[in-house]
Amino acid sequence: MNYRKSLQWYDRARTIIPSATQTFSKGPTQYPFGVSPIYIERGEGSHVWDVDGNEFIDYPMGLGAVLLGHAYPPVNAAIVEQAQKGFSFTLNSPLEVEVAESLTELIPCAEMVRFGKNGSDATAGAIRAARAFTGRDKVVCCGYHGWQDWYIATTTRDKGVPRFNKELIYVFGYNDIESLKRIFRENRNEIAAVIMEPVVLDEPLPGFLSQVREVTSENGALLVFDEIVTGFRLHVGGAQAYYNIRPDIACFGKGLGNGMPISAVAGRREIMEVFDEVFFSFTFGGEALSLAAAKATLREVVRTPVIEKIWRLGKALKEGYNDVVKSLGLEAITQCTGLPPRTAISFHPTPEADGLELRTLFQQEAIARGILAIGVHNVCYSHTEKDVQRTLEAYEETLAIMKKGIESKDVRHRIKGKLVEPVFRPLKFGSQV
Repeated sequence: MNYRKSLQWYDRARTIIPSATQTFSKGPTQYPFGVSPIYIERGEGSHVWDVDGNEFIDYPMGLGAVLLGHAYPPVNAAIVEQAQKGFSFTLNSPLEVEVAESLTELIPCAEMVRFGKNGSDATAGAIRAARAFTGRDKVVCCGYHGWQDWYIATTTRDKGVPRFNKELIYVFGYNDIESLKRIFRENRNEIAAVIMEPVVLDEPLPGFLSQVREVTSENGALLVFDEIVTGFRLHVGGAQAYYNIRPDIACFGKGLGNGMPISAVAGRREIMEVFDEVFFSFTFGGEALSLAAAKATLREVVRTPVIEKIWRLGKALKEGYNDVVKSLGLEAITQCTGLPPRTAISFHPTPEADGLELRTLFQQEAIARGILAIGVHNVCYSHTEKDVQRTLEAYEETLAIMKKGIESKDVRHRIKGKLVEPVFRPLKFGSQV
């Protein structure tokens, strides 16, 4: 494929946009530079076209934000209809009430709702509310929760974050209830909230989530589920409905607006009422285009078999990948894991190649075969059985090339572009960052 125009746009961007991207996970370091697209021009359904006219089956799907499909007609129609009426008003929009009512009907913990634009808005708002409600400052987290100071202090991208944030945030291990109990023992009556992604790739061990709920309640802290990714993907009521665990607060985003910028904080009434005093207020909190998109998206999720289809196609994709891996004898090197609606491909280092080299070669060859691959499958409602079949055929060819590279000890030599780079360097779990 030719990427001439993508590279031209990149040359223009890198002199005026730091990192040449607004989002690290969408940046050119996440794909093999020189042999992959950098700029997308349009999308339709489950496919996208780059600025050079190359067509791809899309699996990142806007980092999981596109639940129904690109340019999904009912959502587009709702946006256009609202745009003709205006979208940023001096007063509130009735859409705020309608979408909030829908969320309280669908989400088990939701008795009241506030809206934001990004997942980071929602998680930061939830933590501020939890601190206000409990009168405590310390927070325990598990998973990824956005770019705000309170959380990003736990990562390797913590430049510019005041040191005191590190003194207030603790990290516990998923499926490791003892690590959470230890933090509470060492910080009695000081923890405001436990915020966690209820599931990422590894499923919770039996009883784990209920134990987290119990430990949090026993210690007077609030349980916050970060459902920015899982909301409306695993279940119409989120992971909390799927696992039947009710948090005190939950954060939603991504798929809520099928790609439009909207997020939500939802929770128990007595907690949410602190937003009467907590400052969580911004110009575009009630922007009507995104609310119209959310209203249309929720209607589709309720009225059509969105959840059922993404589970079915995700299962076929996951099992198909692992079947190919088994047939090639690569089980020790790569697997596809996670619940079917959102799976991820992992690569384990070998004496012949490290994990980033294997991932880069995989992405390079999959992209060359028309699969926009970053190693994560965010299946959407517009994906088809034909998409999955074509993807698995491309993966089979790609993995065969990888196997030859491993056997010939020339994986690095087969990589035509630059190696991909991790957004975060690994951190070990500890009681405190």
